[in-house]
Amino acid sequence: MYNPDFMKEAIRLANECFETGSGGPFGAVVVKDGEIVGRGRNMVTVHNDPTAHAEVQAIRDACRNLGTFQLTGCELYASSEPCPMCFGAIYWARPDRIYYGASCEVAADAGFDDTFIYEEIGKPHAECSIPTEQHDAELAAMTFKRWKGFEGRVEY
Repeated sequence: MYNPDFMKEAIRLANECFETGSGGPFGAVVVKDGEIVGRGRNMVTVHNDPTAHAEVQAIRDACRNLGTFQLTGCELYASSEPCPMCFGAIYWARPDRIYYGASCEVAADAGFDDTFIYEEIGKPHAECSIPTEQHDAELAAMTFKRWKGFEGRVEY
């Protein structure tokens, strides 16, 4: 169930980011059983890491703190609607629910426009703005064939 205190914490982290010069205005928290188990704020420019978005940072922190790679039973609060990369990370982490504050339109108006990524995702590879080519498909597929028969694999 939505708790405004957790959203306020995500927003506090977002404000802290740019006030301290450590990144863009994004914050996120992961909550389990009414307690914050992971916090994240945008650290892209500090770490020179384009994947260091607040949601990804919060997921990494929560997984580290909980000793798991799945966030089943958790909720994620984000100060802004997650970008396509963050949505992917969130879905891989499998929390029960996502709550967000500002819409992607508000973020776009502030200079954080993800529209081009959504458009690129729907295109055939040959039409993408970053050339994308497949090579050695059969050789690469052998790894997945081996994985399917590997007795020590951990499903996720």
